[in-house]
Amino acid sequence: MSERPAVSSSGEAPLQPDRSTDPATQVWAALQPQDRALLARLARLAPPEARLALVGGAVRDALLGQTPLDLDLVVEGAEVEDLARATGLRFLFHPAFHNATLTLEDGRGVDLVRSRREHYPLPGHNPQPEPGTLEDDLRRRDFSVNALALKLPAPGERPTLLDVVGGLGDLVRGELRPLHAGSLRDDASRLVRGARIAARLGLRAAPELLAQVPDALAAAQHTPRLWAELRLLLTEPRPGAALRTLRDWGAGGLLPGLDLLMALDARQDAGTPVSPQVYAAAALHAAPDPAALAGQLGLGDKPLRLLSRARSDTFSASGTPERLLRELLRPESYPPLTGKEVLALGVAPGKAVGAALAHLAALRRSGEVRNVQEERAALRAYLGAPAELQEVKKP
Repeated sequence: MSERPAVSSSGEAPLQPDRSTDPATQVWAALQPQDRALLARLARLAPPEARLALVGGAVRDALLGQTPLDLDLVVEGAEVEDLARATGLRFLFHPAFHNATLTLEDGRGVDLVRSRREHYPLPGHNPQPEPGTLEDDLRRRDFSVNALALKLPAPGERPTLLDVVGGLGDLVRGELRPLHAGSLRDDASRLVRGARIAARLGLRAAPELLAQVPDALAAAQHTPRLWAELRLLLTEPRPGAALRTLRDWGAGGLLPGLDLLMALDARQDAGTPVSPQVYAAAALHAAPDPAALAGQLGLGDKPLRLLSRARSDTFSASGTPERLLRELLRPESYPPLTGKEVLALGVAPGKAVGAALAHLAALRRSGEVRNVQEERAALRAYLGAPAELQEVKKP
């Protein structure tokens, strides 16, 4: 165990593997019963010479006491398409990589990946794959804690944990370590993925990771996958914590809006639900060109529309995303008078209501009213003026 324990994004002690239990037994027990049944069935369907293993995040999370839902399997010594077809489940085969995605009855997908090794011809470009062993496949991954594998047992045997790069020790120490000296230069998106994992699980960067950050930043503009990882960062349980991790690693400039995202994290911690759309709109607000950033991240126009509504003076009810974002963008903002309220204060029904609301909106934009009490006073002054002077004040 390291001297300084990792601090999780929630401020609590990070999850730790249970070292009193055999790791393979712990992973197997953490799976859902139907998933254990599926994996055992796949092992029976594979030819005797094949090796199948559950890999990556599922193994890591199971060791941390969580129930894995996303299953990724590496297949060595068997045709992936034949194995997928033998399950009787619906599947999609990807011939370029000889991989398949099974669709379970509950709608989840299970990836079957042919074991391979790969190399990057140029930083940021797609890797060149070629067939390899299960061990080769684990060594091509991003971080040691994601290179753990649960080798599926043959009938009558027990599952075993395969750890060829020391991932279990890093998980116990709470460290996130890349697998080789050029890992983040080859694929700069791994830097963002690492920050997401570190913030979520309370891991700290190993020295080897921090040493590679400058190379990753230099390659970032040549790494299209980086934008997909930044988009995923905005869907993390606490995106502000993930972006703060990037900042602490010297890469906070990859995405704007740190203060806003951390403020939204604080709202979540206090019990207010915050959707990924609100986080996305907050990041766009801090960008010099929100529309350009939305396009790079592939966000669509919903966050942009949300940001526009939050920036406007249009009434938003308490608890709405617009109201939540507006309270952060304009801390001095307050719930403006509504049409119902101006009617109660003496405005005649009909067009006069719209005119009165437009008058108050102009006063808010010019800063002449700063709270609801000043709005009421301004409305009384407006209603007390001669009719010929009761025109909407232009901003």
